[in-house]
Amino acid sequence: MQRAFAYVACLIMTVSAATARADEIQLYAAGSLRGALTEIAKAFEAESGNHVTAKFGPSGALKDEIAKDAKTQGAKADVFASANMEHPTALRDAHLSGPVFLFTRNRLCALAKPGLAIDTPTLLARLLDPTLTLGTSTPKSDPSGDYAWEVFAKADAVKPGARAVLEAKAQTLIGAPDSPAPPPGQAVYGWHIAQGRADIFLAYCTAAAEAKYQHPDQQIVQLPPELTVGADYGLTVMNGAPLAATRFAQFVLSAAGQRILTSFGFAPGGPTP
Repeated sequence: MQRAFAYVACLIMTVSAATARADEIQLYAAGSLRGALTEIAKAFEAESGNHVTAKFGPSGALKDEIAKDAKTQGAKADVFASANMEHPTALRDAHLSGPVFLFTRNRLCALAKPGLAIDTPTLLARLLDPTLTLGTSTPKSDPSGDYAWEVFAKADAVKPGARAVLEAKAQTLIGAPDSPAPPPGQAVYGWHIAQGRADIFLAYCTAAAEAKYQHPDQQIVQLPPELTVGADYGLTVMNGAPLAATRFAQFVLSAAGQRILTSFGFAPGGPTP
């Protein structure tokens, strides 16, 4: 993280007085960051006078869109905040962006329908129960889906054959172009549970907390240690972005930005690999 601050601070020092005018910053970010980054953007705008326009969605789909735009008509995104490190690293390796910063962390939880007999010790048995439906995000398009598949792989070490069963029964309800969208303001995971599309949903713990806030009778179940999967979130500034975009990245990495992320249930970032 110190290297991240040093790099960004160095870039900021190059900003001349002439660039003090307000700039428009286009942020592409993982849907799980909507609440936190919206608040961070508001705080940054109040401090800097610049304006942040955000586009939220599945990180994999956003990465593909950014790469396509860069090849055809120039990147529309200035800053990319992904729910994994892989997607921004791919843009960096393609020489489309600068360094990738590990700026926050999350982890997976299980969100369960009201009244279901389930807790951490019985979670795997309930996931494997053929009478219960299991929802996940779409792998490759949405890192949450990739993390769910990591849970399935870990389950196989606990109960041989579990991976194949879980991969076969998982319904990928989020992250694909044709995924059903909830009404505005509705937490997507909680909405799917409430609509009866899944009895259990593997979701980010932050998203599960948002769902429970809207649907207090839904249950959040922590994964047991042998199934626990963490999520490292990566941030990168696109080549050719205005210098204000670098300032925004610095703000996300700053103590003020980290406090906002923590208030939404995220964990602090760490040293950049």
